[in-house]
Amino acid sequence: MKHYAGLDVSLDETSVCIVDEAGAYVAEAKVASDPAALADYLHETGLSFGRVGLEACPLSQWLYSGLAGAGLPVVCVEVRRMKAALSAMINKTDRNDARGIAQMMRTGWFQPVHVKTTESHELGFLLVARKLLLKQQYEIESCIRGSLKVFGLKIGVVTKRMFEARVRELIDERPLLVTIVEPLLRARARIMAEHNRLYRMVVRVVQRDPVCRRLTSVPGVGALVALTYRTGIDVPARFLRSKAAGAHLGLTPRKHQSGEVDRTGHISKVGDEMVRSALYEAANVMMSRVVKWSALKAWAMRVAKRQGLKKAKVVLARKLAVILHRIWVDGTAFRWSARAEVAA
Repeated sequence: MKHYAGLDVSLDETSVCIVDEAGAYVAEAKVASDPAALADYLHETGLSFGRVGLEACPLSQWLYSGLAGAGLPVVCVEVRRMKAALSAMINKTDRNDARGIAQMMRTGWFQPVHVKTTESHELGFLLVARKLLLKQQYEIESCIRGSLKVFGLKIGVVTKRMFEARVRELIDERPLLVTIVEPLLRARARIMAEHNRLYRMVVRVVQRDPVCRRLTSVPGVGALVALTYRTGIDVPARFLRSKAAGAHLGLTPRKHQSGEVDRTGHISKVGDEMVRSALYEAANVMMSRVVKWSALKAWAMRVAKRQGLKKAKVVLARKLAVILHRIWVDGTAFRWSARAEVAA
């Protein structure tokens, strides 16, 4: 007889519930949130498991890898559908959540999610760290700009390199302001140096990776966009069709149909927000900065003429998601001919 286990994971302990094929509760326990401890507990029951389910969370990759390595049929479950299923319970407790997950494993009413590889998580952390440093730099600059305006000192439009010199020029004759602003300028300089170091790491990764190099052949797609897409998709084979990549990243419209009501809404915005933003940025670059003309840009411009520039960028971002996936799967590079773009 097959059994099914549900794991409700928290930072220190995980609630475990095991049910049989009829839905009867066989065993329940609290186990340390560690893949070895969870695997040992499940193996010690001596039961044969059809599925072991856990909710997508920050610990998912670590637990999933450990349980799968222990030979257990582990499944990582999509959060929104799980939340909808568990909302039927009157009392929300870790024990009840584990029971609900176990029943979902038994009935099959769940949406599995792809658990990324360790490499993709590491590269994703690199991208997040770079973006965080850039945000901190902008926040310091905004703080200095806003604070100096109070004293009638306007920095104006300056380049990133000239920002510090311009600030020093304005506060040169005000000793107190110099004392206050100096630590901010030093922090900004250090943050910029560390940001540049991480960005160079991104460039080196892209230069060494053959997939990223092919992705950068697409106009508007640079090193950051290519690596962001690479880490977001992770394994291209999980999409049977390239068109599914656009929907997976939340770049397709929502649909509401019931009876005589049939509405098409805005894009769903599900999936990886960082990848979606990167693709939108690439679309913006292609439409506004790329000088060389292509059939893809011509198509986007026709869409802009009919529906407006903002919608055209979103549509082009979805198209880029599809094209990048096809380039990845086929092992090809971007082709500028009209025939290649229509096929894509």
